[in-house]
Amino acid sequence: MTIDNNNLCENHSCSSHNCEKHSVHAHHDNDIKQNVFVYRMIRGLANAVSVFMFKRKFIRNEIKGKKGPFVIIANHEAALDFVNLIGATRRPITFVISNSFYNTLPCRPIVSRLGMIPKQQFQTSLKDIHRMKSTLTDGKILAFYPAGLMSEDGNPTPTPAATYHFLKLIKADIYVARSYGTYFSMPKWRVGGIRRGRTYIDIYKLFDKDALATTEVSDIRAKVEEALGFDAYAEQEKLLVKFRHGNDIRGLENVLYMCPNCKTEFDMHVSGIDTIRCGACGFEERSDEYAFLHSTGGIGREIRHISEWGRFIHDDLRERIAKGEDTAIVSTCEIHELIPGKRRYEKCGDATVTLSEECFRLVGDIHGESTDMTIPIANFASLPFKPGKYIEIQHNDKTLRCYPEDGRIVMKYINMTKVFYEIHNENFENDQKMQKRECQNATK
Repeated sequence: MTIDNNNLCENHSCSSHNCEKHSVHAHHDNDIKQNVFVYRMIRGLANAVSVFMFKRKFIRNEIKGKKGPFVIIANHEAALDFVNLIGATRRPITFVISNSFYNTLPCRPIVSRLGMIPKQQFQTSLKDIHRMKSTLTDGKILAFYPAGLMSEDGNPTPTPAATYHFLKLIKADIYVARSYGTYFSMPKWRVGGIRRGRTYIDIYKLFDKDALATTEVSDIRAKVEEALGFDAYAEQEKLLVKFRHGNDIRGLENVLYMCPNCKTEFDMHVSGIDTIRCGACGFEERSDEYAFLHSTGGIGREIRHISEWGRFIHDDLRERIAKGEDTAIVSTCEIHELIPGKRRYEKCGDATVTLSEECFRLVGDIHGESTDMTIPIANFASLPFKPGKYIEIQHNDKTLRCYPEDGRIVMKYINMTKVFYEIHNENFENDQKMQKRECQNATK
């Protein structure tokens, strides 16, 4: 969650709220009030999905019957995590959601009346903060997913550092809604629909608003990270829930693009529905009904958890950066832009998309004009994306989807964005600690 005071379009002199050509908010209905009848209807449908498809079971539900304003923060394992949460209380919940998701919702004239707060991911304007605080001032419930994006490999997406400052700022009781198992119901890389199986949700108070006022931001961060952190596969070892088609790993090759044995990239292939194999060295593993992997090729060490494989790829990228290797990613992409009035994306050009440690750079022909666009990434903890298809860059009021010629590179863009964000924040925190020590020494 990054606060943007100016919210200006970098390549034009117009402000985003006045520029109709470049603003996704030029004709929005973000301020539509919550319709109680519509909310109850959607909640009923969501409850049906949570009961019959997710087979939801509460571990604790400390918000049931609770009155007054409060905030719910939740881990994000799957696209429909909210259906398990929305039925936890009979009171309406105001969800903070991605502006891109909001603007492409089916039946949006109806769904918009749920009273959601759409915002650009990893950007939080003063208007967004006002909406969220107003929700609490009005005595309502505010819910959001700090990570912003669902998991693609059973590991959590990084939480933007500014989120912890925001939690201290809002001065409200904070509850955690911790989901278990929804990742396996809807893996981001899957082929097909929901995979029916038992899921759990644990809702409990994390911070009292009075105690929160005297809690250091660093302590808030530690407690939130502990509460929302997860490894879906390590948890599955304990739960051992069978999900329908749990051994179907078609599409996983778009996430696990690097061989853990020979480190060859973009040569992983899924055969049948349950076997993934490296075309370079023959490393091969097969998935069982619990979604655990087993070595079948007799080559390399067994990696039982997809989450461990994902961390291996992440750590390898960090090692390459530490060695000083050139880690810039370049690909030719079709560029599509979100057109809110039409509620869909339309192709607006082609560009070479380069990711470096400081920024994305798009060079090409966009909207019929020669374009050289630079988008800083310091505040991007990750990016919205579809494995093997596209990455989505939300910048000021623009939302662009970049479709590489070879979709297999999408996941590398995502992993590298995460790594750069980690390094940037580690450097920032180290600088802050050094400045603090220097100030302490100067006052001695």
